[in-house]
Amino acid sequence: MEGTKKLFSQRAISIATYFGGPAAAGYLVKKNYEAYNQEDNGKKAFIIGIISTFVVFVGIFSIPEPIIDKIPNALIPAIYSGIIYLIVERIQGQWLKEHKESGGEFFSGWKATGIGAIFMVILLALIMGSVFVEGELSQSDFDTVAYDKEIERFVENESTSLAVFSVIDTSEPQYLMKEFSKGIVLWNENKEIVKGLNSIDNLPAEFIEQNKLLLKYCDLRIQHSEIILKAINEDTDKYVAEIDRIGVEIEKILEELQ
Repeated sequence: MEGTKKLFSQRAISIATYFGGPAAAGYLVKKNYEAYNQEDNGKKAFIIGIISTFVVFVGIFSIPEPIIDKIPNALIPAIYSGIIYLIVERIQGQWLKEHKESGGEFFSGWKATGIGAIFMVILLALIMGSVFVEGELSQSDFDTVAYDKEIERFVENESTSLAVFSVIDTSEPQYLMKEFSKGIVLWNENKEIVKGLNSIDNLPAEFIEQNKLLLKYCDLRIQHSEIILKAINEDTDKYVAEIDRIGVEIEKILEELQ
């Protein structure tokens, strides 16, 4: 029976955690619990993941800026990813070990990365929303309605383009190539959205700086999609290191947007 289940490994959960926070980990742990018909434990794990994500980001925002500027970008996600790894080892480690020894299947790191990316979109939307509210309160003499509308378009395009990661393990190469190609179009559209935001009169300086980061973010997403397309087209894993490198750069940009 063990071999009929398909689980997320500790490594896969750690990858998702790094990109999508504890909420992403909670979701994957939930899926593992469901594979063992423990839905109640799964729900608890997901709720704890969501609460932990909230606590982490409230803690980050409460750190004085001079101190947070001295902390390496990758340190905080590396810390909570390590903590999650140990927690998973404690609550599901034996399952995962027995599953591996019995020849059971595991979801790939690609799927975990995709799920982490989806949760990353949610986090980014919350971060951008908080920045918007803060800016609106401090300076309301620019067209906030137009700004909000365009940001919604940006996030919608982002969500659509990243959805392919959730099915990357189960879809045919031709479908994946079509979806990643569509994603490149959406990221280029997002670049134009950001450029349009810069034309809004009296846009606060902090929003202009944020837009510079968003443009870099779009460029990295385009590069990421292009190299994944190349890997799929050539049916090779020789680009994995490059894909991971760009993924780390994307994470750094998202941390700066916080």
